[in-house]
Amino acid sequence: MKKLSRRDFLGRSAFGIGSALIASQVPVDLIAGPASAPVKMPVGFQVWTIKDSLIKDFPGTLKRMAALGYQSMEMCSPPGYESSGFGPLMKLTAKEMKQIINDAGLICPSSHYGMDEFRNHLDERIAFALESGQTQMILSSFGLPQNATLDDWRKAADELNKYGEKARKAGIQMGFHNHHGEFAKIDGTLIYDVLMKQFDPEYIKMQFQVAVISIGYKASDYFKKFPGRFISAHLADWSDTKKTSVPIGQGIVDWKEFFASLEAGGVKNIFAEINEEFFKESAVFLKKL
Repeated sequence: MKKLSRRDFLGRSAFGIGSALIASQVPVDLIAGPASAPVKMPVGFQVWTIKDSLIKDFPGTLKRMAALGYQSMEMCSPPGYESSGFGPLMKLTAKEMKQIINDAGLICPSSHYGMDEFRNHLDERIAFALESGQTQMILSSFGLPQNATLDDWRKAADELNKYGEKARKAGIQMGFHNHHGEFAKIDGTLIYDVLMKQFDPEYIKMQFQVAVISIGYKASDYFKKFPGRFISAHLADWSDTKKTSVPIGQGIVDWKEFFASLEAGGVKNIFAEINEEFFKESAVFLKKL
């Protein structure tokens, strides 16, 4: 079976890229602004799009992101993403990684993992997650081939349910991250809807990729359609006129509607996954929202 990397999935998409803070540490209104603003949780970032900078200077890059106003982050598991360049970070222990993150003024409640890690090293990865302060372990992809059937997707979902049950018993919530591929149809049936039926809602929560707005799917619609089924979301924006990704707030996403629907969806964390050059403008927008 051909394994699709996170880069492959994101590269094929139309976009091109794919625990609350303790109040005394970082005030939520650093990002949220006035209490009436819809952003009522720490705004984070996914490290994938800044991985080159991150790997060259892990502490410095995190401090730079914190200086922009970001308060939380989502990692990519170094062992699971070794082939994508995260190998140098494998030298860090869980406690060392957590210390560096916290020293930068950030928290890391979540990380992406690969299916092989769950199949072959689940106990080890759960232990790492717990020691590094994570409360969520997100599967980034099943790695199914393009010609996978709906039954293949169902079997993969059942397998993840088993891992999610074990993680839940250890105090970790497991989740699944979609790309554009899950919003394709097989024999007229949307893959994402099949997954929502197959996943056990207690053991597997969803991480919604807002980037699928580029193919007509709104995060807020799904938060309302499947209340309580989500754990987090990846923020991105899209220009219908330029047909490309743009900084958050400069595209077609209705962000007030998005944030107003988070509670219904059950979303606990939000992470911007955008081009590295978009992070500053996006933070400014979120502060003013």
